[in-house]
Amino acid sequence: MTKFLVSFPASAMDVPAEEMAAVSEASRAVIRDAKAAGVYVFGGGLNSEAASVMVAADGSCTAETYPQTRELDGGFCVLELPSRVLAVEWAARIATACRCSQELREFYYDPES
Repeated sequence: MTKFLVSFPASAMDVPAEEMAAVSEASRAVIRDAKAAGVYVFGGGLNSEAASVMVAADGSCTAETYPQTRELDGGFCVLELPSRVLAVEWAARIATACRCSQELREFYYDPES
């Protein structure tokens, strides 16, 4: 089976504050369904309050990021599914619950990981 990343940037979620509780419950319901179906691997939201750091091969850390990931934030989940068609269906369910489009990416298969 193939693993898929379903994600969105924080800026994509333009939901009024009074509707956020309903959106949160709807998205959690989809995740509960994915867990019940046995396709959920893991997921969460990136903590925008915790600064990212660049960790070098020698273990040293610097307060920077790759320029192309400077705006990496928002939520994500990883699902393991037998087809891209099913991945699109789950991504659509998540998009409906979160009220914003989701980006779908396929992980490259590596038997060692």
